[in-house]
Amino acid sequence: MPDIIQLLPDSVANQIAAGEVVQRPASAVKELIENAIDAGADKIQLILKDAGKGLIQVIDNGCGMSVTDARMCFERHATSKIRKADDLFAIRTMGFRGEAMASIAAIAQVELKTRRHEDELGTCICIEGSEVIKQEPCSAVAGTSISIKNLFYNTPARRNFLKSNPVEMRHIIDEFQRVALANPQVFLTLHHDGQEVYHLPAASLKQRIVHLLGNNYNQRLVPVEEDTTIIKLHGYVGKPEFARKTRGEQFFFVNNRFIKDAYLNHAVLTAFEELLPDDTYPLYVLYIDIDPSKIDINVHPTKTEIKYQDEKAIYAIIRSAVKRSLGKYNITPTLDFDQENSIGHLITQKPFEEIVQPTIAFNPDFNPFAAEKRPEREIPFLRDSHSSSSPRTAIPKNWDTLYEIARKEESLQQQMHVEPVTQINEQEVTKGGDKQFFQVHNRFILSQIKSGFMLINQQAAHERILYERYLQQLDNHSGVSQQSLFPQSVTLNSSDFELLRELLPDIRALGFDIREFGKNTVVVEGVPADITNANEHELLEHLLEGFKNNLAILKVDKRDNLARSLARNAAIKTGTKLSMEEMNQLIDQLFACEMPNLALNGKPVITTFTLNELAERFDK
Repeated sequence: MPDIIQLLPDSVANQIAAGEVVQRPASAVKELIENAIDAGADKIQLILKDAGKGLIQVIDNGCGMSVTDARMCFERHATSKIRKADDLFAIRTMGFRGEAMASIAAIAQVELKTRRHEDELGTCICIEGSEVIKQEPCSAVAGTSISIKNLFYNTPARRNFLKSNPVEMRHIIDEFQRVALANPQVFLTLHHDGQEVYHLPAASLKQRIVHLLGNNYNQRLVPVEEDTTIIKLHGYVGKPEFARKTRGEQFFFVNNRFIKDAYLNHAVLTAFEELLPDDTYPLYVLYIDIDPSKIDINVHPTKTEIKYQDEKAIYAIIRSAVKRSLGKYNITPTLDFDQENSIGHLITQKPFEEIVQPTIAFNPDFNPFAAEKRPEREIPFLRDSHSSSSPRTAIPKNWDTLYEIARKEESLQQQMHVEPVTQINEQEVTKGGDKQFFQVHNRFILSQIKSGFMLINQQAAHERILYERYLQQLDNHSGVSQQSLFPQSVTLNSSDFELLRELLPDIRALGFDIREFGKNTVVVEGVPADITNANEHELLEHLLEGFKNNLAILKVDKRDNLARSLARNAAIKTGTKLSMEEMNQLIDQLFACEMPNLALNGKPVITTFTLNELAERFDK
């Protein structure tokens, strides 16, 4: 029997490795930008076409490569950062496995131009599918320029699994933001299909956050800083009132490497205890500097997970530092006499002997009720109605009855006012045939049925009604728009703007009238007709937040997700008082739904209580 185990060819091995390294265009963007950072570049340009499917080009002014290094960088496990196994525990750079360039070259058409600052000529290398097509000297600026064209051109199955351009662009923006936040000292630009998406000059960390997330974040940030023998912690957290429903704006960096760590995330959330509403998540951008020998970063293929030697101590440091910052920067009420300038003038520096006690002068013979001569100037409303020139010289009679009428009216109102009691008021009962409904604590609607009564959750019921209505509008493109008298412009961050562009046809089908207006800005000229008193900016922001939140939790399609998000935002909330007509209409629309008994979160909308159940409770 012949031998059956064989070594894989390099081209096949590289394509297998590419499955781990390059999952989508964003993976290639991350690898190329991190390589530019490791090369010491302080200016990096990222140019994209078709969300990276057609072209990914990264241009930097780093150290460049020699002729030999330019060729060696495409070999598997070729790296400049590792010489021996011990170096794995002293890593402070990004790319160190030596698989990125080899994997990218296996599934794309790559052109590399590079030149060291001390060389006169650079090197140009063209590779397709791991095969070197051309290598020759060329004229090039100092640094490196790498172009990746037609990603997955030789693996069509992988290319078919890529999402639409807006989805892939959102993933690229996420990776770009992480690198930009980790390196605020680096000038970064991002161009997509000829349009500039980001222009980030070298700046401080706070300025970089504002440039990335928007100018409105300037007032939302609270600085955090802690220096211990275990770690050095610095960064910013968001004020509690600006917390959002999704976790998108949460960043942890360890030695300038972005990581995902649920344990450390929990440390931040516990610091916000009793400051955040339920199901909301704060913004934070936190940096941890730690001895590389105390961590292991080689535990995950994408290097986004890290193991720590003393994670409990790190947890305690982060929690206490964030909590102290929230108190220090007036998130909780404090009194700081150093900052209270308004009372500074009340404190004297004179010695005690020189302080003179204040004196008061008064006339002991003064009688305010004595009649005296009035001055020439008169007060109009005290003038006698029969004389326009002589002043009044006596106090009017019966002056103490002046407010008697007001007292009588107040007493009458108190007699008419009835304090609310648990007994059902006749005006709260709606009679429709043999049906009776009334509202309980502005939260539930109680309706009498033959076997007992039923309780309806008014918010869940309205969500179900709107959800099915919006699904029908999405299918038929029948949403009705209510035009705004004054159209509102809404500026979003780049990630949310790309998401909105992806959802724009379906959002318009729901009744929104939205058009693009410049960079990351849209103009809202109309909203769905059944949404009243809506703030366009908040409505749009909550719609996108709900969509992203559902995307992370539920496995539903885009239209279902959009209908759920808008229904939850537009539905009446718990605590809303309903009129008799509104309760009647709500119940009629609920029972006209296909699934009236099931809320959007899977819980029941209606709960029934039979007379037998009530009798059993009273018989105990």
